Amino acid sequence: MNFTFHYLLMANHLMLQKQLFNNIKDLKLTLGQPKVLDYLRENNGAMQKDIAKGCHIEPASLSTILNGMEKNGFITRNTDKQSRRNINIFMTEKGKKICEQIKQEFIEIESKALLHFSKEEIEQLTEYMMKIYNNLEERS
Repeated sequence: MNFTFHYLLMANHLMLQKQLFNNIKDLKLTLGQPKVLDYLRENNGAMQKDIAKGCHIEPASLSTILNGMEKNGFITRNTDKQSRRNINIFMTEKGKKICEQIKQEFIEIESKALLHFSKEEIEQLTEYMMKIYNNLEERS
């Protein structure tokens, strides 16, 4: 069978996502929450608009995701002392523990996905994926 590029890109994404959620089903996370936790790992205390942009999630959808995360004790929302209109999102200790589990799952899944690739091939693939990302980001 001859697969198109867009089919392979979408199929790989869906398979990675399915494997992740199968591996972390005991954590009771919803779609979008692992991505937000992963973003907060590098940007703890970020504002909601920055999280939405960084995770490629619509602000209204992110609000729903954050509400669930706050309810489950993964994050807290703190008003910015310099500008009361800005709310910063911080991971709680519970969120940090779950984030670490997710990070390990990402590493495991990536290792499986890239099993028969050389280091050079992985670097080249990453470079190509970055080019695709930059091309699409310029047009959005």
